[in-house]
Amino acid sequence: MEKNRKRYLEAGRIVGTHGVRGELRVEPWCDSAAFLKQLKWFYWDNLGKSKVEICMARPHKSLLLVKLQDIETVEQADALRGKILYLDREEVTLPEDRYFIQDLIGLQVCDADTDVIYGILTDVIATGANDVYEVTSPDGKKHLMPAVREMIPEINLEEGRILVRPIRGIFDDAD
Repeated sequence: MEKNRKRYLEAGRIVGTHGVRGELRVEPWCDSAAFLKQLKWFYWDNLGKSKVEICMARPHKSLLLVKLQDIETVEQADALRGKILYLDREEVTLPEDRYFIQDLIGLQVCDADTDVIYGILTDVIATGANDVYEVTSPDGKKHLMPAVREMIPEINLEEGRILVRPIRGIFDDAD
């Protein structure tokens, strides 16, 4: 499972400019703008072939305001609107028990007590209070499950499994 993980991950999208000196507004595609603030580089592609130095970054509401090397004018910044920025996973330290969503998608979801296989994690939906996992069963039915510690005792990337203890009604037809 480890070898299939992408090194360069989508960090966010440039959604506009800020001011007249080439600052960019970036919509983070991760937990928060504060998480992206720790980076020193963004990459223009998912292969890491072209990187750009982050000269300044600061959270602003739900966005990250960024000053990138060689982007000096509002016109240069505006030409980047809509571009996806990537990060190098090797330049990031995740807190314990935190994962990149892209690493979770595709993991097998199994009952922690009975080893029953419920399906494959097919999406992670951010709701504000906590994420919600979408699990697609072998018959194609989609189930939604809150991604809370009480229901998810273990995530094992090496084994490609998420062990769960779901409440009644998530994977069965209980009322």
